Amino acid sequence: MTQNPEIASKSAQKVPLPGAPMSGADIILRVLSEQGVDTVFGYSGGAILPTYDAVFRFNELHADDPERQINLVVPANEQTAGFMAAGYARASGKVGVFMVTSGPGATNAVTPIADCNGDSVPVVLICGQVPRAAIGSDAFQEAPVFNIMSACAKQVFLVTDPDKLEQTLRTAFEVARTGRPGPVVVDVPKDIQNWTGTWQGHGTLAFRGYSDRLRKVATGARLEESKRDEFFDLLAQSKRPLLYVGGGVITAGATAQLREFAERYRIPVVNTLMGLGTISVKHELGLGMLGMHGAACANYAVEDCDFLIAVGARFDDRVAGGRPHAFAPRARFVAHIDIDEAEINKVKRAHWTHVGDAKDTLLSLMKHEAHVQAPLAWLDHIRELKQRYTMNYDRNSPLIQPQFVVEKLSEMTGGRAIVTTGVGQHQMWAAQFFDFVEPRSFLTSGSMGTMGFGLPAAIGAQMGRPDALVIDIDGDGSMRMNIGDLETATTYGVPVKVLLLNNVGDGMIRQWQRLFYDGRLCVSDKSLHRKDFVMAARADGFEFAQRVQVLSEVEEKLRAFIDFDGPAFLEVMIDQDADVFPMVGPGMSYSEMITGPFIPSRNAQEPSGTRAGHQTASDMF
Repeated sequence: MTQNPEIASKSAQKVPLPGAPMSGADIILRVLSEQGVDTVFGYSGGAILPTYDAVFRFNELHADDPERQINLVVPANEQTAGFMAAGYARASGKVGVFMVTSGPGATNAVTPIADCNGDSVPVVLICGQVPRAAIGSDAFQEAPVFNIMSACAKQVFLVTDPDKLEQTLRTAFEVARTGRPGPVVVDVPKDIQNWTGTWQGHGTLAFRGYSDRLRKVATGARLEESKRDEFFDLLAQSKRPLLYVGGGVITAGATAQLREFAERYRIPVVNTLMGLGTISVKHELGLGMLGMHGAACANYAVEDCDFLIAVGARFDDRVAGGRPHAFAPRARFVAHIDIDEAEINKVKRAHWTHVGDAKDTLLSLMKHEAHVQAPLAWLDHIRELKQRYTMNYDRNSPLIQPQFVVEKLSEMTGGRAIVTTGVGQHQMWAAQFFDFVEPRSFLTSGSMGTMGFGLPAAIGAQMGRPDALVIDIDGDGSMRMNIGDLETATTYGVPVKVLLLNNVGDGMIRQWQRLFYDGRLCVSDKSLHRKDFVMAARADGFEFAQRVQVLSEVEEKLRAFIDFDGPAFLEVMIDQDADVFPMVGPGMSYSEMITGPFIPSRNAQEPSGTRAGHQTASDMF
């Protein structure tokens, strides 16, 4: 069959041949398309305008092929553009992309870049910059993006040679997604966007140091037999082994391998906040989250273990506290597997270490012929911990308990929803009481703890996983931060569900003030604020926007909220005095954990778990 010449001509226009002339802005769009980018989040401005115009022209060129078009989403501000890109990346596993203008547009993007860096999230930020001739002259809307972003990004590129624009952009995507993922910033002066050059269709920058490190990790990922023997010698000596699993397992796509490893060797599992979704708490080996607000059974298992096996986790202060030597104090041996060599022995000394991809490493370990399993006595002990020190709350209160709301939401969805959160008490209740059964289903700001993350991240996640149920479990403090994106959800018809747990204040701050500052509620009490969130949601186009104030209505309203076809907003007025327990306070070890009035404690001196004292409250919030 002979192709229609007119169709062939159009096809040639859409896939430019090497040597085709085009502007720098068009080159940016071609590389984005080549990298499989289908959605860009961003706010416009003078210095990035040529590239936004190129988006329009690119989509017009592909008007007859909507799948080739790039969806452009304009949020309330540049910060939320970054959080949307992060939500998209976390939920889909692809690189998220956002574009901003120079000056304040770029500085507004610092927080999401730092957030992605802390949580190892692959995003590419394309910044407009003033023309090269104006750089350094304090020009209008000029900011030193390279200097600012270098402190909080995986890599930053300032394009000064237009002939290297195409290769720089490809390299940005490669760096963002490989090794330990992270955010990459590409700062493109306006004159380079307007410059006309030629499309080369291939090539990356010679990035020797980074490429050498990747090759080293790839080469060393397959464990030699002698090193496998060393690991299993330690496991054979252990009576109480425990897997400590972080977000690196999810990033590596190693969830199935982690479960297989745990089940084959009968090793219980505790998860970090970022590692939730690797194994269900209902699994016989799953203990849930450990750490500052981790489950009591998980923290006590850490106290009792004699061999701690860290996989894709970094012993951060929310887990290891301010005294790493007191973390897992009975562990005779520590093993640490991580793709980032810098994390090895950074906080906690390990006896057996391996730098490599979690999936490859676990597969390699499982090639070992020896059949070693944790003793039955240890598994019986774990079962007893789970039964005795299970998560709990005031189930007899006439007030709406936030834990009850999250628990019911988990039951109704079967744990099969993508949940985003802001930061604060609601974030911890979501982590504690929602049973995450799949990876990439809990999206939260872990390292940076950025309030206002939940709503934009949910919008990005929904665009990355359009068929998924996406729920933002938020707090009134975090919701205020980026409430402008309620309008973004309805403008683009994004069917996110926003569940607002309203305790009329900054609950986590109030909890600390009650425990450590004699109850002085400075700045945390928002009872005089007048925000009507339901009215705000309706004003922004939410057809489902309701409030629950009575306990008996919670389940019915939750079901209607979940089942609504389109964006939905449900505000639940919760008990203002509800606290997050367990809690490992500043300077405390897991053995001194405050379990609260509804969870038993092994600390005989503190049976009620409600008195915290005054120890160095400022040391670790």
